[in-house]
Amino acid sequence: MARVPAQPTAADVDRGRAPGPERGARSRRDEGAPAGRPVVQRSSVRGQILDALRTALMSGELRPGEVYSAPVLGERFGVSATPVREAMQQLAAEGAVEVVPNRGFRVVERDPRELAELTQVRALIEAPVILRLARTVPPEGWARLRPLAEATVRAASAGCTATYAEADRAFHRAILALAGNTQLIRVAEDLHRRTQWPLLGPAGPQARTDLIADAAQHTALLDALIAHDGERVRLLVREHFGHVGEDD
Repeated sequence: MARVPAQPTAADVDRGRAPGPERGARSRRDEGAPAGRPVVQRSSVRGQILDALRTALMSGELRPGEVYSAPVLGERFGVSATPVREAMQQLAAEGAVEVVPNRGFRVVERDPRELAELTQVRALIEAPVILRLARTVPPEGWARLRPLAEATVRAASAGCTATYAEADRAFHRAILALAGNTQLIRVAEDLHRRTQWPLLGPAGPQARTDLIADAAQHTALLDALIAHDGERVRLLVREHFGHVGEDD
């Protein structure tokens, strides 16, 4: 398996820097082992492994259709197979991988039709909520989301799909939080994450351009929401999701 590269988080992009070797995982050199292998801290091992695996999925290091065993990945990260297996079980629950008995976990091969169906369901849930919030949330409430929208722009410009995925979810989660429905946030977050797993096959050269365009829609939507421009909001929501289940 190819080395899983460390990628910056949305918080790092928002601060304008990527994590250096002194941050996050301790270096292998400090433990008397060869440098260059990513090793996580022993605290919150499962969470760190889960984050690393999600990044590997988004970056394409873990390829659709391939089977990966917990012991091999554990060796890769310098930990036992147990936290890797636990993290993979979480990814299985999120629909990113599937269990292959006695072998490990296969990265799900998601085709364009499945992605379109997931996006449609997500639109049916999120779009009507945003349209209702557009009529009730005051401008200052929307203005507080500006840093999150700008973080998606920076992440898109950096060209890191894993970082953008995190920033994108944070922005949409903050919008839905204004509705005050925790179950809505949980369901929408799950759907959103499922739409972000990579499609079968390598990402094309258009990928970064698409991220930048998507992020630009965030800032444009926020501008329209602050201005209480209902028609503009409706058009941008339709464009952003591609399908809108309107409820007005």
